[in-house]
Amino acid sequence: MALMTAAEYIESLRKLKTRVYMFGEKVDNWVDHPIIRPSINCVAMTYALAQQPEYADIMTAKSSITGKTINRFTHLHQSADDLVKKVKMQRLLGQKTASCFQRCVGMDAFNAVFSTTFELDEKYGTDYHQRFVKFLEMVQEEDLTVDGAMTDPKGDRGKAPHQQEDPDLFLHIVERREDGIVVRGAKAHQTGSINSHWHIIMPTQAMKEADADYAVSFACPSDAEGLYMIYGRQSCDTRKLEEKADIDLGNRKFGGQEALVVFDDVFIPNAYIFMAGEYDFAGMMVERFAGYHRQSYGGCKVGVGDVVIGAAALAAEYNGAEKASHVKDKLIEMTHLNETLYSCGIACSCEGCATKAGNYQIDLLLANVCKQNITRYPYEIVRLAEDIAGGLMVTMPSQADFESDTVVGKNGETVGEICQKYFAGRSDVSTEDRMRVLRFLENICLGSAAVGYRTESLHGAGSPQAQRIMIGRQGNIEGKKDLAKIIAGIKK
Repeated sequence: MALMTAAEYIESLRKLKTRVYMFGEKVDNWVDHPIIRPSINCVAMTYALAQQPEYADIMTAKSSITGKTINRFTHLHQSADDLVKKVKMQRLLGQKTASCFQRCVGMDAFNAVFSTTFELDEKYGTDYHQRFVKFLEMVQEEDLTVDGAMTDPKGDRGKAPHQQEDPDLFLHIVERREDGIVVRGAKAHQTGSINSHWHIIMPTQAMKEADADYAVSFACPSDAEGLYMIYGRQSCDTRKLEEKADIDLGNRKFGGQEALVVFDDVFIPNAYIFMAGEYDFAGMMVERFAGYHRQSYGGCKVGVGDVVIGAAALAAEYNGAEKASHVKDKLIEMTHLNETLYSCGIACSCEGCATKAGNYQIDLLLANVCKQNITRYPYEIVRLAEDIAGGLMVTMPSQADFESDTVVGKNGETVGEICQKYFAGRSDVSTEDRMRVLRFLENICLGSAAVGYRTESLHGAGSPQAQRIMIGRQGNIEGKKDLAKIIAGIKK
């Protein structure tokens, strides 16, 4: 079974014994929980589109391991064209869900771990690479969703992992056995972790010898003994628990998800260990993963941006303001910013090159430029969307008010009738449709979807400063100085 259907994916989650906690309590049926289910629907879309012939070229690929047709989310990039198709796939899914579809982190981890373990084995004569290839073959064959986990809680940012007062603030090896290792710690902000079948763990930063126990990479199932997850809150999340809140949700079907993933002395068999103390390769794995993931944002955030632009245009139309020159100009600016982000994602893909292991890596400088722009432009896009939408986006009554039959008017008008009367826009547009598009914009600009579109754009795949550090390293200032010297006639 190389391609799973959306329904099969959802049913496969029910077979897991994943331990999930939310609001201080254990959630037994987390697959159908109204707060969690929208994020599961997003992942399901990655399976659904892969089944549709019109999307086969970008949603599927030929496995470099088995030669079978597989979901592109489990693929090792074999060319610059593969890298481009990855970005196009992510834009498509952003357009279909207007949310984070959570499978990118695992795909980016696959490619980073594949090339890093190859070079690690080359130096130390270990067999990590073959272990990983065997693991990935299973992932491809079963079409599994895998969470890529890199971010540790970190504690005191001024101290190295081994210097922390609490050693568990960075995930680390606490015991080495003949048949494997035992790990303890946590990974924070983990996108799609609860909806994943497996996790692939990577170190969070470059490390020195004193931090060797923290230089660890491995895979483990979501329901491994000792592993549990605490669900992260999002703005307006409890609206999903309310009755008569379909309109109030904005994006009622899809949503994102993050969690704290805790490893409470989890045993990892040798077959799933891909780094265990080789601290000098931690930085390579981090840098390569970050590069791939920063490329990803040039696709997914652009797809969401497409929907935001469409919603802003609809809001203007429903308000009767679509012909105003300033509205047209704002929509043009939003489109310009969005396509600039896409251009960066495509550019770092086209400039990709082969690694020693054979898979393709993006141009790291351009990938960091891509992500640096993404830390800024979505904020401007939603600012303009809010400007076009108007204040009603955040001050309108609830859906329950619009449907209320409580009498309040002198002539017997109900609360619902009053709301319908005073919140009408154009005569040919229903008040409900106007409310729906405004609530969607609230959701994406300020509500639960703002996590995935705004804050994740800022901090996902590393903070803005992380990209600036990489741009500084890879910008080749010395080479540019030499260019200037030659043209200016300055002798070396």
